[in-house]
Amino acid sequence: MTDDNFQGYQGRALAALKKYSVRVWGKVRADTTRGVFEGTILPRSESDDDQHIVLKIASGYNIGINIGTIKDMQELGYKKANYQIPEKEFPYSDDKPNIKLFGTGGTIASRLDYRTGAVIPAFSPGELYGAVPELADICNITTEKLFGVFSENMGPKEYKILAEAICKEIKNGIDGVIIGHGTDTLHHTAAALTFMIQNQPIPIVLVGSQRSSDRPSSDAALNLMHASYAAGHSDIAETMVCMFGPTSDEYGFLHRGTRVRKMHSSYRSTFRTIGDIPLAKVTRDRVELIKSSYKPRRKDRKVTILPYFEEKVSIVYYYPNMRPDIIDSLVDNGYRGIIIAGTGRGHVNKPLYPALERATEKGVAVYMTVQTLWGYVHMYVYETGRDMMDLGVIPAENMLPEVAYIKLGWALGQTDDLDKVKEIMLSPINDEITEREPYNGYLIYQGGVPEVEEFIKKFHK
Repeated sequence: MTDDNFQGYQGRALAALKKYSVRVWGKVRADTTRGVFEGTILPRSESDDDQHIVLKIASGYNIGINIGTIKDMQELGYKKANYQIPEKEFPYSDDKPNIKLFGTGGTIASRLDYRTGAVIPAFSPGELYGAVPELADICNITTEKLFGVFSENMGPKEYKILAEAICKEIKNGIDGVIIGHGTDTLHHTAAALTFMIQNQPIPIVLVGSQRSSDRPSSDAALNLMHASYAAGHSDIAETMVCMFGPTSDEYGFLHRGTRVRKMHSSYRSTFRTIGDIPLAKVTRDRVELIKSSYKPRRKDRKVTILPYFEEKVSIVYYYPNMRPDIIDSLVDNGYRGIIIAGTGRGHVNKPLYPALERATEKGVAVYMTVQTLWGYVHMYVYETGRDMMDLGVIPAENMLPEVAYIKLGWALGQTDDLDKVKEIMLSPINDEITEREPYNGYLIYQGGVPEVEEFIKKFHK
């Protein structure tokens, strides 16, 4: 057998494959001390150990078999996998809304790279339709791949390009826009587009997936169907995030772009509206409003685009014993804005005060948010808060720290006048600041408590 038959395998694992005359992409039956397993041998990452052989089993999951447990292994068949899904042109129907799907990358547009074992951006938007043909039952979709990056590589440059591309489509008469995006910074981009694109007449829906398309538990297809229905049929003409509502596949939520945050590293229901309730529930054939107040869809093509961003802005997450050189270093490096995520109602320790005063004296815009996420900055309550306001630190009400960071970058991208920046920062665009949080805008259930467990059983047996 040639080296092509043993992609990525080394040392003892490679010797085991050769011993039993089995190949990568071969379907095998492995008799081990832990039982009998059948599956397809997958390539290994070049950086992985040489103690395991990886099988993709019938359920779609991958398992690792320690070579020390193998008693015998037989190849039952061979078929090299092709993970590339061919692109398909959307079938057009006059009675369906026209949607533009912009691809930016991320897990929703990814497959596994078995050379490195990582998930890589590889699906074009056209390939997504090849994988999810049900989309054609919802709307007419045209696609354009703007970027092919994971969301940690999205930034101001991409925000501006995306905003301009969306506005072009709006003026050309599109009925709705979907943006396929990685989930890690999905909420940052949603906030940026909320500020950069205003008064739009149609829905702008950002969507991602927590699990890649080759996994049986992937949420990619259903999230795309939900986002397509929201973009094509919803009356909500706002920038929204569409992701799983509950952990199961019952429905999705539409979250307002300035009040949403990723709250779990791996749950499919990771996105939550913070300090408020979601705009709506969405399935593949209906939108059920939760909030009665929203900006409605219009027939005109009017839209305001403000694609500005100052990159010299930072978030500082306060922690006990933080030293002033953290603030000083940002000022010395030319940063024009600092968002502080303070403790409690917006607090930091006194050793930071001189550094904060130096920052504001040098014309740096400093705003306070709360790391509790829920709730408001209240700097009048305690002496520390009043002292910081005297130093020039400005309370940012109940803006989420990430949203405040995006908004400050956007504001400083428009003007050097700090009074004007303050006016922009404290004037709500779309509920990034609210007058109050609803009574049910803060709900965190603690597992293990009898009444909570009883409540959960009503929905998940």
